[in-house]
Amino acid sequence: MRRRFSRMSWSRRQIVAAGVIGALLAVAVTIIGLNFLQPERRIQQQVEHRYATADPQFRHELSTLLGPPIVEGNRVSNFENGEQIFPAMLAAIRGARHSINFETYIYWSGEIGREFADALIERSRAKVPVHVLVDWVGSQKMDEVLVHRMAEAGIRIERYHPLHWYHLVRMNNRTHRKLLVVDGKIGFTGGVGIADQWEGRAQDQEHWRDSHYRIEGPAVAQMQAAFMDNWIKATGSVLRGDDYFPPLQRAGDAAGQVFTSSPTGGADSMLLMYLLAISSAVKTIDLSASYFVPDELTLQVMVAALKRGVRIRIIVPGEDIDTEIVRKASRASWGELLAAGALIHEYQPTMFHCKTLIVDGLLVSVGSTNFDMRSFRLNDEANLNVYDAAFAEELTEVFQDDLRHAKLITLQNWLHRPLTEKIMENAAAALSSQL
Repeated sequence: MRRRFSRMSWSRRQIVAAGVIGALLAVAVTIIGLNFLQPERRIQQQVEHRYATADPQFRHELSTLLGPPIVEGNRVSNFENGEQIFPAMLAAIRGARHSINFETYIYWSGEIGREFADALIERSRAKVPVHVLVDWVGSQKMDEVLVHRMAEAGIRIERYHPLHWYHLVRMNNRTHRKLLVVDGKIGFTGGVGIADQWEGRAQDQEHWRDSHYRIEGPAVAQMQAAFMDNWIKATGSVLRGDDYFPPLQRAGDAAGQVFTSSPTGGADSMLLMYLLAISSAVKTIDLSASYFVPDELTLQVMVAALKRGVRIRIIVPGEDIDTEIVRKASRASWGELLAAGALIHEYQPTMFHCKTLIVDGLLVSVGSTNFDMRSFRLNDEANLNVYDAAFAEELTEVFQDDLRHAKLITLQNWLHRPLTEKIMENAAAALSSQL
């Protein structure tokens, strides 16, 4: 009887253990599943052409639908590659007198990571409040020594959505924003991360091609608000006062707007901006896209633009890319665009990381957003829209210079690629909602 009772008890313990394990697995599967759910509300119908980019009604709708108003009186400066970008950002940091707010996806260890840390530490020791927000995933290669040095110098450094049990349902939501705001008066955004790959002038495969932008004027307050959006999410604290939101005077002639998107608020606002911009085009669209994986709706809007006579030129990375699966998923979608007349070019010298949209030589949109569903629906992103023909002309010249280093992909090239490539590309495209 004792032996039978012991076996029976052990069997019950096994059942209980199996039940607990099963429950934990169910919870894990549920949490993972929640991370892959699409936002509850999505744009499902094609955005039709109604207004030209130059039409005041178009600007009015962008102000209304995206949230922050388009404000006049801004000056926007363009910087190409790390040899121009990093000195400009570091000079702004070293000149800070009242506050520094810095949010970035990638912050890795290395020479440039240490140089930024040193500059931030020096300002913090000079009693300038410094706040740094880095993404938990994007900063995995950041040496903890740098984190400790910053914290010991008085910098408040936080990681966005770190891996905790109470953050598991948000583990697929990363901040991809790249924002630096100094004294509430100078702002930077664009594509660069804080890593040695962005140094130099894109001279070889070890140094990436990218662009970044400095803004002064009333729109800087919107960039500061974009930083505050995620700072509050990460810390629960609000930064207020003239150190962060000083009166801003007219600094130039460009109209500008800084807006954000996030799965927790305005999930489709970035996608909507791109759809509205593409649908407004009457002459030209130039798109630099480090990751170009459009969904079916976006393809429809682009094809519609091509059919009404809009010239569309796109530059994407070539074989030198940091995420090969994205390139494969991208190439799977090119057929319809190429057949309709789009000009798609692959950049050859190195990894191409630019994110620039130029429409009709008037509207320019730059920032952190990639042309893919991860940026449009999963990441926290921030973009700067600029309405200024002179600035658009300047960036068009940059675009045309990049074209000289890119290879045109024709419809015949695309149709006659090897069968193995087609199979792998279509398989990658099945994961496009997560890329």
